[in-house]
Formats: sequence, structure tokens, C-alpha cells
Amino acid sequence: MTGHIFWQDRPIPFRTGEMVSSALIRAGVIQMGSAPTGQPRAVFCGIGQCQGCLIRADGRLVEACLTPCRAGMQISPEIGGPNG
Repeated sequence: MTGHIFWQDRPIPFRTGEMVSSALIRAGVIQMGSAPTGQPRAVFCGIGQCQGCLIRADGRLVEACLTPCRAGMQISPEIGGPNG
């Protein structure tokens, strides 16, 4: 492991070059928030097209499957928001 990201203040280890979605899934985090419809947000396509894995990373709205882990990154679920 090369560092930790923080999912709602919980440390999650990651490997060099790993995307946030992969690190979260490996740590058992499957639901990444909820869409305006109430449906859970989660990884679906894995290439950023569906935006099902939208999260907040250091305050910015991003796709977890396209966002590389960076040591110390603060990550939280996206509740509602775009493309839900």
C-alpha cells in the first residue's frame, strides 16, 4: 500500500495508480451516496460515462472511477446532485 484516502474520516489504503472506486470497493464500500431518486450511487460502467459513482473528493464533485487516489484525499458521498 502507498497511502490512505479518507472516506468519511475512515482511512482506506490504496495502491500506486489506483482509482478511488477500486480502493473503496476493496475496503467494502459499495454504496457511494444516493441519487435524487433515492437510488444508491455505485460503480456501474467504470469509465465515467454513467456518473453512477459521483463522490466529493476534497470538496469537488468527481467520478470515483476516474479519480486517482492521492494520499490524504478527503472523500464523502454525493447525496442528490447531477445526473441522478
